Amino acid sequence: MAAAVFFAAGCQSKSQTGATGSDAKDSTAVAVAETTGTPEKDQHTQVDVSKIKVADAKTILARKQVPILCYHQIRNWKPTDGKVGKDYIVEIQNFKDQVKMLADSGYHSILPDQLYAYLNTGAALPSKPIMFTFDDTDMDQFTIAAPTLKKYGYKAVYFIMTVSIGKKGKFVDYMSKEQIKQLSDEGNVIGSHTYDHKNFKKYQGKDWEEQLDKPTKKLEEITGKKMTEFAYPFGLWNAEGIPELKKRGFRMAFSLADKRDQNDPLFTVRRIIASGYWSPKTLHNSIVRSF
Repeated sequence: MAAAVFFAAGCQSKSQTGATGSDAKDSTAVAVAETTGTPEKDQHTQVDVSKIKVADAKTILARKQVPILCYHQIRNWKPTDGKVGKDYIVEIQNFKDQVKMLADSGYHSILPDQLYAYLNTGAALPSKPIMFTFDDTDMDQFTIAAPTLKKYGYKAVYFIMTVSIGKKGKFVDYMSKEQIKQLSDEGNVIGSHTYDHKNFKKYQGKDWEEQLDKPTKKLEEITGKKMTEFAYPFGLWNAEGIPELKKRGFRMAFSLADKRDQNDPLFTVRRIIASGYWSPKTLHNSIVRSF
């Protein structure tokens, strides 16, 4: 089963590469805010989100968007990889070159609490903030991506699909409970990505328990931390399902679409796929163009 869903059909909708409409007007700059009096290397500031009051949608939508990248597999291409599949497989050296480019360009990684505080209160962020996110629990995210990011002082968000934990698939292996906990203990954030990647827009009845409640409980048992971030399978969402996320204590949900919901922007935070076809220069251009 894990092998069947490892790819998640790319985990995206194809309309994620450029901002349009009102989002585009708010997303012309990559740099968001300068932190004053704080060393740049201290980029992951502790934030007490319990005291933050959620802002109105108009206020949140008016803030410049922070670039958020979505990765899946970090491995070298194989002859059996198809044209579409390669879009979601970033080769190892290319990934390392992309991360180095971002570090050399002055980008600083942030985590969800910082983004939440910024969107709701306008709290300062490091210069040129960026967020790294990884979907689907792939082992190479632990063995290759995490050490590469750590080299530059970067941290990331790992959205876990719980059906695959500890499994060995036909095409890819998956992280174990111990590895997920290690990522969390090292200061990265673990988020929910459902049980087996079922389309969020089709949930009904027991789907809410199977795809949200049980995975949340499992991840909280593994990490010892509350799950407050969620990533939609395929990047697909509907407004009807957002109250179900709120009811379960999620603070933000991440999509892969061009536009954010005008009523619930915190639950339609935009990301872009970091394509396996992109060079570091193309990635940088896509960040600037999309955000």
